Amino acid sequence: MGSDMEIAQQVALRPIDDIVHAWGLRPEEVEHYGRYKAKIDLTVLNRIADRPSGKYIVVTAITPTPLGEGKTVTTIGLAQALQKIEKRAIPVIRQPSLGPVFGIKGGATGGGRAQVVPMEEINLHFTGDFHAVSAAHNLLAAMTDAHVFHGNTRSIDPARIVWPRVLDVLDRSLRHIVTGLGDKWVREASFEITAASEVMAILALASGMEDLRMRLGRIVIGYTSEKKPVTAEMLSAAGAMTALLKEAIKPNLVQTLEGGPALIHAGPFGNIAHGCSSLLADRLALRLADFVVTEAGFGADLGFEKFCHIKCRASDRVPDAAVLVCTVRSLKAHSGQFRLTPGKPLDPGLSQESLEALRTGSANLVKQIENVRLFGVPVVVAINRFETDTDRELAMVREIALDTGADGAEICEVWTKGGVGGVALAETVVRATQRPGRFRRLYDDDDPTEKKIETLAHRVYGAAGVSFSPSARDRIGQYRRLGFGHLPVCMAKTQYSLSHDPTLHGVPSGFTLPVQDVRLSAGAGFLYVLCGDIMTMPGLSSQPAAMRIDVNERQRITGLS
Repeated sequence: MGSDMEIAQQVALRPIDDIVHAWGLRPEEVEHYGRYKAKIDLTVLNRIADRPSGKYIVVTAITPTPLGEGKTVTTIGLAQALQKIEKRAIPVIRQPSLGPVFGIKGGATGGGRAQVVPMEEINLHFTGDFHAVSAAHNLLAAMTDAHVFHGNTRSIDPARIVWPRVLDVLDRSLRHIVTGLGDKWVREASFEITAASEVMAILALASGMEDLRMRLGRIVIGYTSEKKPVTAEMLSAAGAMTALLKEAIKPNLVQTLEGGPALIHAGPFGNIAHGCSSLLADRLALRLADFVVTEAGFGADLGFEKFCHIKCRASDRVPDAAVLVCTVRSLKAHSGQFRLTPGKPLDPGLSQESLEALRTGSANLVKQIENVRLFGVPVVVAINRFETDTDRELAMVREIALDTGADGAEICEVWTKGGVGGVALAETVVRATQRPGRFRRLYDDDDPTEKKIETLAHRVYGAAGVSFSPSARDRIGQYRRLGFGHLPVCMAKTQYSLSHDPTLHGVPSGFTLPVQDVRLSAGAGFLYVLCGDIMTMPGLSSQPAAMRIDVNERQRITGLS
């Protein structure tokens, strides 16, 4: 097999109108972005509102390693496999951020024979949604500064402005900045990556244009000297922000390598945001298809938990089944016996059979299965196969998964074979969705914020305790007094460990989860909890992926992965 890009560029794509027609959309309900991409107008939701809802499948994973587990590959490949067994299925995934595309991770369109295409266009600019989010976010920042400059009738305390600026590029030099040099007032400020923007979280959670406008208006940009919140609505900024997002709110239609439809919409990160694609794209897919396969960022302790507590809360729709992705080599990595460094050659020991390391590392799989089951959702384990995996290793993972209570465990080969490589997984997932649901959340809206955090720390992460910094406790009290204590919590922590410490692999125990800060995302509808050393504006590595990307003499992009 060639590279992901070579495979994608060898496929003859279907004109997007063929997919529009095959799936019952009308020409007036789509807006073309070239031959192979389109936006779907929200009016279609009213036309198909009476159709029965399809089954809702969310793909999550074990705790990620630098090796990659193939969660997006599985999401796309499972949808292709469902098509192979004659089920109408649509994958719904997040939009790639240029930060990871030019960083270490690379693109986010799947891989091998389980991709969405055109991969270059999706990974680079796509339909401009990320730029619209950046523009709307930065407009509010500019209007905040302008309001203070021109008289400050809302009595904003410049020292209490909390609204940063954003950029969809990794740039560590912008984490902490000073603005206003040469102006009549100077203040410290910051940049975050666009995928961490509250505007992005809002775009993913909005139920329509009216809800988008209302949520944008609720954004708190700062406080007065009396600690009273000042909102975007109070600055008359929400209307213009909505105008900038008028096209971005429409879900994007593309296709899989096998010619089936795929929706890609919104792109909040899974470690520092809620990590889910848009509610609107899911809602649309659920009326068009029998099965919708969506994805929640990173492991079950992050994206899946936030999917259940934040996205499901906004949509009033719960998953019928979950798929938990793992690989033999990643589970061996969780044993702690191998050295892994992003961008460096693979430890040769990971390619050799080691049942001892596999059994030790599979403790992480056991814990993440238990995390999904906490919510009462049937869970099927997908074991993404590599050529170095032995039959004994694969059999051990399957046995451990079933003994832990998984509703099924199947070897998945969609990366090498496309849809046919996931037929067994698709059939098992279909059976899992037919089981009666017993969905439950782990905390109630009325629980104190501290209790919500402690519940997740103890039950999901396995922490022995939680420590709150004085400023975090002060902010929690402030938000409670302002009427925001009922909001769910969006935990921002490392994706590389169940704990807050990325060096603690497997299933850490005895640790204390440090809550360093709690921020308000009033428009998105959650409290944003920072645990450990969390960067909301990552930096480029010494050898970023951007160094390999170019355009050849045929004007085709090269080096993108």
